[in-house]
Amino acid sequence: MNKGRIALLATAMAVPLSLQADDHATQGLVDDSTIAAQRDVLARTTAGKGFGPQSPRDIDSAAGNNQRIFSTAPDYDQMNLCNIHFHKHAEHKGGEFTTYAGNGDGLGYGTGYRYSGTLSESERAPADGAICPTEKDSLVPGDTIELHYVHTTAKIEPGPTLGACLSDAIGNPQLRVETQVYVLVNDASARDFGELTELGVVDGYHQALNIPGNTGEPVQYAGSTTGPAYNENGSPLQVSWSVRPEVARVNIDTVGIWCEDNIFDETGAHGVRNLVVNPDLLSEIDS
Repeated sequence: MNKGRIALLATAMAVPLSLQADDHATQGLVDDSTIAAQRDVLARTTAGKGFGPQSPRDIDSAAGNNQRIFSTAPDYDQMNLCNIHFHKHAEHKGGEFTTYAGNGDGLGYGTGYRYSGTLSESERAPADGAICPTEKDSLVPGDTIELHYVHTTAKIEPGPTLGACLSDAIGNPQLRVETQVYVLVNDASARDFGELTELGVVDGYHQALNIPGNTGEPVQYAGSTTGPAYNENGSPLQVSWSVRPEVARVNIDTVGIWCEDNIFDETGAHGVRNLVVNPDLLSEIDS
């Protein structure tokens, strides 16, 4: 793959591969007709074009009509971890993240799915200072994030954007995203985000060493990259997804520390692509 081709794909992939009702001003700025119109445009721009199955989706629903088939990527421990980033809120729906956060601003912010369980008053107590602030807002206790541990079959070093998953040596690397949804709590005894994103080399592969293994059997399906840039256009990139259905609690202060210093240059949450509901853009999930 030449450098121009890599730059083109890196640009496409830089848009990442997932509140309480009164929490943030970005809530509910558009009505249902805006989201419906975006889905209509997506259906028209992808119809008959040969796009493969898209993401995100409802992992509790196995139905899908898309017939584009690609080989499932290897298990993540046989691939290189290339990027870590997260979305606010969950891009996927299902499991313990089924409460709709609202339509948001129509551009991917203030939408998605929240943790459907309950938190104590102390877990929701305000954090000290702004956590991972962006031009949109900051994270607060009670927020839900969807973390994407992105893996590639290319021989690379982990780094910023999904362009880190590409190389000159392989023009079409297989991609896998191991997905974990977290709820942010003001509790020092909750999971440490630095530990959850700790990196190392295992059997010659770059790995995230502490991906949770106790949050339910992952739902695996064929999909695409995500992010709000694809609300009205199909993603051309093929991704094997592995989405854990249970939510883990994480100490919000440790998320803030990570946003201040990490090798991925991630400083805050990414926006969310609309849930894909068109059966022609979804793969069938094998039971």
